[in-house]
Amino acid sequence: MYRVGMADARAVTGSDSLRTVGLGSCVGVALYDARAAVAGLAHIMLPDSRGDAGATPAKYADSGIALLLQLMQAQGAKRNQIVAKLAGGAQMFTVAGRKDYARIGPRNVEAVEAVLVSARIPVVSRAVGGHKGRTIELYAQDGSLTVRCADVQAITI
Repeated sequence: MYRVGMADARAVTGSDSLRTVGLGSCVGVALYDARAAVAGLAHIMLPDSRGDAGATPAKYADSGIALLLQLMQAQGAKRNQIVAKLAGGAQMFTVAGRKDYARIGPRNVEAVEAVLVSARIPVVSRAVGGHKGRTIELYAQDGSLTVRCADVQAITI
């Protein structure tokens, strides 16, 4: 099992797995190529780089997904065979009765989905939104994604 930190991306093959913790408003983008058995995971923190992706491209939806695709293709994945699963994007911040304050999580989900549509990568499942953080683990062997959330039984998508 390999850990993927905040603003990080990694790809693995075979029987390896990838895990990231602390997905509050961040989005875990899990990509998988079943034929090549290549899995990739990015921990996206913000919607877009606006020209600031140089040092940490995985921090942003636009540059992070591009980086993740490069990492996966270097391990044998074919872009037209990749599917996506998403987790996170919670609304973690509120201000005195305003549950929509800043909308960081929802904006992250919207940005990730837009980048994936542009890249023609279908999203096959989601565990996004809500108000609680998540931990996820992606398995390269079969592309399954286990999502754990506080006070809720883990699910596999």
